[in-house]
Amino acid sequence: DLDALLRTLSPTLVAGEYVFCTFAGAAYGEHAELDPIASFAESEGLTLVVPRDVAVRHGLPASSGFRCITLGVHSSLEAVGLTAAVSTRLTELGISANVIAAHFHDHVFVPSSEAERALDALRRLGPRSDLHFPSADVPRPR
Repeated sequence: DLDALLRTLSPTLVAGEYVFCTFAGAAYGEHAELDPIASFAESEGLTLVVPRDVAVRHGLPASSGFRCITLGVHSSLEAVGLTAAVSTRLTELGISANVIAAHFHDHVFVPSSEAERALDALRRLGPRSDLHFPSADVPRPR
């Protein structure tokens, strides 16, 4: 139930700043010394989300800095509409969001300069009648 998920969203700002780094030709498990908190294998290479200070210490080219907002609500991987509701709200404010859905929680990476504003917006996100999704017979995005 999307309304129940939004009522209990419980967003929390994770300490630290993170960057996204990509390593062409790397395989999962490589670069463990960078202490990544997430990874994804793409055709361009292995993308790791690592603490900014670690990336700087290793002289890595990296993305801009991001802060992580963890959604405390225990969401199912089959939940419908949560990612869409979160990204819609942040889009309304002009805040980019990179969402990583893990098994128990979703983690929203936002530009460091927008972290407090994003956190405040997500704390105020509750059941909303102004979110517009496709009709009920069309699957809604997660």
